[in-house]
Amino acid sequence: MGEAVEVVCDNTSTNNTTSGVVNDSMKKIIHDSSPPLDHVQKEDWYVEEIDDDLKWSFALNRVLHRGASKYQDIALLDTKPFGKVLVIDGKMQSAEIDEFIYHECLTHPSLLCHPNPKSAFIMGGGEGSTAREILKHKTIDRVVMCDIDQEVVDFCRKYLTINKEAFNSNRLCLVINDAKLELETREEKYDIIVGDLADPMEGGPCYQLYTISFYENIVKPKLNQKGIFVTQAGPAGVLSHKGVFSSIYNTLKQVFKYVVAYTAHVPSYADTWGWVMASDEPFKLNAQQIDEKINERIEGELLYLNGDSLISSTTMNKSVHQSLLKETHVYTENDARFLHGFGRACCA
Repeated sequence: MGEAVEVVCDNTSTNNTTSGVVNDSMKKIIHDSSPPLDHVQKEDWYVEEIDDDLKWSFALNRVLHRGASKYQDIALLDTKPFGKVLVIDGKMQSAEIDEFIYHECLTHPSLLCHPNPKSAFIMGGGEGSTAREILKHKTIDRVVMCDIDQEVVDFCRKYLTINKEAFNSNRLCLVINDAKLELETREEKYDIIVGDLADPMEGGPCYQLYTISFYENIVKPKLNQKGIFVTQAGPAGVLSHKGVFSSIYNTLKQVFKYVVAYTAHVPSYADTWGWVMASDEPFKLNAQQIDEKINERIEGELLYLNGDSLISSTTMNKSVHQSLLKETHVYTENDARFLHGFGRACCA
């Protein structure tokens, strides 16, 4: 996981309690020594550290809500460029203005490639957006969403009203549990399994859900015949794709016969993002067939994906394409790759 959201007053002098990085062991937002998040002024900024020498920032209007569970810190920010932004453990999860790009790409390609998807299992997805997109498909009878953090789910149900209908759907089964344990112990199998998980961060447990043993021993046995697994796979830009994207792709290639990586630019992430879907059945749709399935199966309108954009998303630039071909790293419990970073709100 990333580190806790920290408030820093960036004046000419800064006190010792707010100028440094929060310790890995610190799991709660600083209250005593930092200015409260709800005092953010119009000139304040959210800053997310992507690397030791690279930061991404944008202007804040105010902090709408914040909370903390036993697992992570939660904040909902009102930002100038991206509207409402959900931040968990100091890492931006989604932004109101463009979250549809991430969630449409995560869900619809696998559903459209499946001949007749009836059931889906979501690992993570506590904000409800992944379930919202899956439930747009008329063929879907049952969606199991498993998130470990009750507080995050409750927070998102209360404040992310765009997903209210999904949370209230009688086709959604919400389970609060460790996704690995839940999937392993369930007797039922699924047409689609979705990994809407946190990025593999050093010090966090999520990297275990990107390992070859997890894919081979837990995910694959829980797929129905012709089933498809899809996972978010982190940054996939020219400079960032070697972090985890290429490794996740190569790991899945060791487990499934057919693996497809695809990408899209997500403005609020300040990068191209990647997803990988895998199956033992080939992916054979063309753009026209995808558009026909969208019209037949989906209730409502997709804002980002159509047949042409889905097909084009699977074409990598030369640099990324070569990296995917040459990648040799395989995720294991003892040999994992991690992303760097944390975020904080800063007052000028």
